[in-house]
Amino acid sequence: MQTSQRLDQQQATENRRRELLEAADRVVLRDGPEASMNAIAAEAGITKPILYRHFGDKSGLYRALAKRHTDALLDTLRTALDSRTARRDRVEATLDAYLAAIEARPQVYRFLMHPTEDADAEKDFDTRRYSAPLLRRLGEELAKIIAERLDLGPNSEELARVWGHGIVGMMHGAGDWWLAERPCERAQLVAHLADLLWGRLAAAGDVPGGPGF
Repeated sequence: MQTSQRLDQQQATENRRRELLEAADRVVLRDGPEASMNAIAAEAGITKPILYRHFGDKSGLYRALAKRHTDALLDTLRTALDSRTARRDRVEATLDAYLAAIEARPQVYRFLMHPTEDADAEKDFDTRRYSAPLLRRLGEELAKIIAERLDLGPNSEELARVWGHGIVGMMHGAGDWWLAERPCERAQLVAHLADLLWGRLAAAGDVPGGPGF
């Protein structure tokens, strides 16, 4: 009986946490990097101490939102990589999936990647302390995919990590610039980035028996 009650309480807590994250998403979509704990609590119809009870502080909420959106982005990238098309097409589809995601929700991207410049009570919150681990996670996840799918010869694991973090850094840097300036169409940027990657990637063989890259 006690075990059942604990499970019910745990499920209720998880449901409530998900509802609060959805409220936070709505505020972030509206306010971007300036989203505050006060605004999120108001959107959720609760007081700020209750929000603190679930997440601790803004950094705790940020980490929860970062995991939520990173999980979704990784699922999207894996779907692009798993498409039954030529390798060059999969590379372009993966680059496009990343750029499409930040283009569709630019305020979420700015909240996750750029510190607020607002001089409010949360001025000491600097997302740069937290965005770096987010990018590292993306780099490590992509490195695992590369290592599983491509035969890179000697030092394959090391090279896969170099490529994983390098590709994520390229996507982030180019995407950040493109989102701010829009110097070209998304499809054109995808083609240019794919051209940049294509040399060694085109020549690498698939891991025997693997899903292919």
